[in-house]
Amino acid sequence: MPRFAAGVVRFKNSVYPEKQGLFEELSKGQSPEALFIACSDSRVETAMITQTEPGELFICRNAGNIVPPHTESTGGMTASIEYAVAVLKVPHIVVCGHTECGAMKGAMHPEGLDGLPHVAKWLGYSKAAVDIVDSIAADDISPEERMKMLIEQNVLLQLQHLRTHPSVAAALAKGTTELHGWVYDIRAGEVEAWDETEGKFITIDSRYAAQIRELAGEHTCAA
Repeated sequence: MPRFAAGVVRFKNSVYPEKQGLFEELSKGQSPEALFIACSDSRVETAMITQTEPGELFICRNAGNIVPPHTESTGGMTASIEYAVAVLKVPHIVVCGHTECGAMKGAMHPEGLDGLPHVAKWLGYSKAAVDIVDSIAADDISPEERMKMLIEQNVLLQLQHLRTHPSVAAALAKGTTELHGWVYDIRAGEVEAWDETEGKFITIDSRYAAQIRELAGEHTCAA
């Protein structure tokens, strides 16, 4: 804890003064560019991965980057999604899974969750992804390949769950928001994104090549 406190002091004395204008502007309100749904895993640092500043991402994190399907029951994820889409009107929603995900290991091996009833129930929202992998995976697939497949299928499943939320369904129908599925490789520092046209996850620079070129052109013009 002393190290964390010292970090706050460094932020106050060094970081904040350099970005004071940004924080003063943010004090008036927020207009994030994306709702970013990620795992709570401490190794997943969303701002570092995306190289974003405060105010650019509306972040929701939980074990397994899970989105429960919409019901009449109120939960933290449901309320946050509704607020991000209906009030903040985020143009993008990203569900980001990651390698070495403990939640997905638990979903694949629920027998190891004895004594963790809440975790077991929560990971039930990923059961369909486990069933899909059990159905389509080859018999001779390695444990590592099976886990990679589960991580990807879980991201796709949570995107399906997102579509059941009324605010998201309405925004998708109006074309005011887009859904994105990502998987972050902790060891390699790579991110792959779901490509509907190809029907698979591809490198993020390939998936967003046109947008990245356009952004680079804007920066060149600005310079």
